[in-house]
Amino acid sequence: MTRYAATYEALNALTLWQQMPSITLAEMHAAKLMNRIDTKYVLGTQQALSIVEALATRGYSIQEIDGIRAARYDTIYYDTPARNCYLSHHNRELTRQKIRTREYLESGTRFVEVKNKNNRGRTRKERVEMRESRGLDYRGDSLAESFLRDASNYDLASLSPALRTRFIRLTLVNSSHSERLTLDFALCFEDMRSGTTAAIDDLVILELKQGVGTRSMVKSLLCDMRIKPLRVSKYCLGTVLTVADIKKNRFKPKLREIARRLEKI
Repeated sequence: MTRYAATYEALNALTLWQQMPSITLAEMHAAKLMNRIDTKYVLGTQQALSIVEALATRGYSIQEIDGIRAARYDTIYYDTPARNCYLSHHNRELTRQKIRTREYLESGTRFVEVKNKNNRGRTRKERVEMRESRGLDYRGDSLAESFLRDASNYDLASLSPALRTRFIRLTLVNSSHSERLTLDFALCFEDMRSGTTAAIDDLVILELKQGVGTRSMVKSLLCDMRIKPLRVSKYCLGTVLTVADIKKNRFKPKLREIARRLEKI
């Protein structure tokens, strides 16, 4: 059994789910945080599970779909032949864009998404559901292509699959819906152009979304554990790990910091 499959089974079999209430996908959508602050952290598997266990008795609910609480995500990032989307991030361009397709395996839905970062540091995501295409290729889906022609900064003819990422996500929300967090386990990366694969054992990426001006219980827990925020892009991380000749000087210190944190556990 692969690490990815083993993690999926282990997370869904956790005994702590017996004491933690669930929230449906529809209820989660109704609880969207429109004005929020997003913060990312890097931690190890046992640290992540200890946070979930602590929140299980403190009024937090976990998203559940058809009895499944650990959800599988499959994503393909699209880029130009020169990987301009990646390079704009590496080169710290204030205005940049990422284009991806994503499948939520538990719900069976697939979307094409465009993430825009503006010069004020704000991220805005737009997406449409793919219904005509097969798999994660948006080409041939008329609605997806029309959406991208309007939303993308790139000529569609220049875009092709660049990186595939797979991971298993837990999504939690507090009782007042003022705070939400996702924890991504068993991240796997594949360069779609060379077939090279990579992973960082034990890595979990936690993203906290909290309402502006609200107190965060999760931040307090992380502070007690001496875990500081660390900005991480899955697309950039996967590209650095799977593309040997890519420009990556800016991301080398971040890779060393990730390794340092995991070694300390």
